[in-house]
Amino acid sequence: MFEELKEKYRRFREWQQKPYQVKPLSAKEHDCTTCGTHYKGNYCPRCGQSSKIGRYSFKNAFLLFLDVWGLGNRGMFRTIRDLIFRPGYMIRDYLQGMPMAYFPPFKLFFLLIALSLLVQTGLNIKGVNRINESIEMLDKATTISPEQDYTENADERQKQIAYYTNSKKIVIWTYKHMTIVSLVFLLLFSGPLYQFFRHSPNIPDMRFSEFFVSVIYFTNMTSIYSIVWDFFCGNIYFEMSLSLLAIIPLKQLSGYSYWRTIWKTILAFILFWIIIIFAGGIFGGIYSIINMIR
Repeated sequence: MFEELKEKYRRFREWQQKPYQVKPLSAKEHDCTTCGTHYKGNYCPRCGQSSKIGRYSFKNAFLLFLDVWGLGNRGMFRTIRDLIFRPGYMIRDYLQGMPMAYFPPFKLFFLLIALSLLVQTGLNIKGVNRINESIEMLDKATTISPEQDYTENADERQKQIAYYTNSKKIVIWTYKHMTIVSLVFLLLFSGPLYQFFRHSPNIPDMRFSEFFVSVIYFTNMTSIYSIVWDFFCGNIYFEMSLSLLAIIPLKQLSGYSYWRTIWKTILAFILFWIIIIFAGGIFGGIYSIINMIR
């Protein structure tokens, strides 16, 4: 029994390393209905049209509709599968010259964001609008209470109210514009993280553009798990911890051990917040000087 499980795991590891195999070209001849080229295979070598596209039919219209949304593309299902079972190895394949085998990272990012919004706004088992619930929770957390209104000074009281009101607006705006906030955060965090993984064993000469694409794929992987979790209305605090799963593809992509991957990520996170605090101090100082001048 143990030997059988060991053999299955060995085959799974081999599949993780190299699962993608290109199907042989079809020997059937076609005449492209778009450019008229005579060819053999599944796609026209001149314009790229599929040999399956012929006269208009409901089937062809449905397939084209799926392609528009990325659902008819076989690479999308392969990408989702590989992001679940072999994320880091898949990203390595994508970066090393196999982009046609997988769905584009940014396109998948926005599709998953759209799907996540649908699930969070009520397309889940309980029909709960989790966005409204979260906004209400944030609204209560940033609303000044009678216990906090402890000062008798009218000016101080107005400052308290203004502080909590502005905090509420910032938090709610951040939540409503999570896509933009997430992209900016990923871009800023990718810089420090890149410094610790740019010379990894698997890709010793990685470029920043390649690494940023990898980070987008990491996010896509965690989004898939989050969407499934949201669909079953799981705990929001546990959902936030799903971002820790990004350690798995980062380890597979870089070739470092799990321990080394974790401590490098922690150091990058510390460096990121040092930069944020330092930048915040500079902007705060500039803002104070401008107010003094006025």
